[in-house]
Amino acid sequence: MAYGDDRNRGFRDNREPREMFDTTCSDCGKECQVPFKPTDGRPVYCRDCFQKHRPADRDGGNGGRRQRY
Repeated sequence: MAYGDDRNRGFRDNREPREMFDTTCSDCGKECQVPFKPTDGRPVYCRDCFQKHRPADRDGGNGGRRQRY
């Protein structure tokens, strides 16, 4: 194999599919699936409601990258 032959391989290609858990959205009550086991007493949101409850731009708008000075 030549150097760089696997450069197009996606990161997720090496992993097995995630186990998904059925749950009910704490906000709208819609049935949904999440990639973690829900914990009693903690809210779980569907994809749409998660976007509404997401913290506002915690990284300063730079995509999580450090700012250069």
